[in-house]
Amino acid sequence: MAEQVRLGIIGIGNQGSTYARNFVKDWVPDIRLAAIADINPARIAWAKENVSPEIAYFDDAVTMLDSGLIDACVIAIPHYDHPRYVMECLHRGIHVMCEKPAGVYTNQVRRMNEEAKKYPDVVFAMMFNQRTNCVYRKMRELIQSGKYGRVRRANWIITNWYRSQYYYDSGDWRATWAGEGGGVLLNQCPHQLDLWQWILGMPKKVQSFMHYGQWHDIEVEDDVTTYMEYEDGHTGVFVTSTGDPHGTNRFEVQMDGAQLVCENDVLTLYELEELEQDWTVNNKIPFAQVPGKEITVETDGLNPQHQGVFAAFAGRILRGEPLVAGGEEGINGLTLSNAMHLSAFLGHPVELPFDEDLFERELRKRIATSRRKETSGGVFADTAGTY
Repeated sequence: MAEQVRLGIIGIGNQGSTYARNFVKDWVPDIRLAAIADINPARIAWAKENVSPEIAYFDDAVTMLDSGLIDACVIAIPHYDHPRYVMECLHRGIHVMCEKPAGVYTNQVRRMNEEAKKYPDVVFAMMFNQRTNCVYRKMRELIQSGKYGRVRRANWIITNWYRSQYYYDSGDWRATWAGEGGGVLLNQCPHQLDLWQWILGMPKKVQSFMHYGQWHDIEVEDDVTTYMEYEDGHTGVFVTSTGDPHGTNRFEVQMDGAQLVCENDVLTLYELEELEQDWTVNNKIPFAQVPGKEITVETDGLNPQHQGVFAAFAGRILRGEPLVAGGEEGINGLTLSNAMHLSAFLGHPVELPFDEDLFERELRKRIATSRRKETSGGVFADTAGTY
């Protein structure tokens, strides 16, 4: 077995560039950057100067995949093409890491997942780097342990995704139905939507309210409020925007016996002395509150992000170790965002599972009238620290 995984990168835009510069610094010892493919000659020229002149460069992804120079590949291109190139890798026995989101609509991702089942020996992973964050891992552990009873309510305000108009103008595909397939839900929030379902499970119904180009000159959503209901009766509210110049990231979950709050990378637990449903039947004071205490939850402190996801990916390829997130899991968060979009498109609640063909038809209506922006070839920036 090879001592290192030879990695190729498809797409040397913002995220791909960050990966490339990290990998040539021995970022993940089990991975060696071997090749880069991009259709933009200017980006290839930039990479030769700023990454390494010694790796192989290709102006076509399939040519790179057929070169025999790589064992694995990361897909870092606009969203619509993620499933296509994942399947190109699968067909060639090339292990593949897909950037978020898995795709734009669940029909295409479902086809990708079905194809992946045919290649069980090919490692297929999703870049859900927020799953490596110790505070979210601990939230999941505490909630799913059942120690504090059932979930009653969850709220996530995730509005610290501020983006300026210049960001949206930096690429002709950005914030268009034809080029990106959505706005804040497809670009910024796949991580939070994945964490939501990873920690809380999937709801049975969503109703979403969206504003399209509320804060920017764009055609897709930049302000979203969604209400969710679950089979067991608990509810959730998810609020996000790229328009708040000083935003919030607060995830709180109320359970029968405790409240969890994750904010500013600190996880706080308010632990009740007994479950609320037990306490309330014995209480005889009209305005009494369930007694409890506040605890700052200890975690392992580890938060390796993208580096940790790639290390696990290489560990799976070389030694059969666990992934952070399997590729087939990408459909879950996308199901949430598609359901949110469909609810907003139709103006009423949507039950899950929803009509995926109807969503695709509604999306294609918007693609048909989408305006492609004119840019001077795109602006590229370092993504370090933006997640």
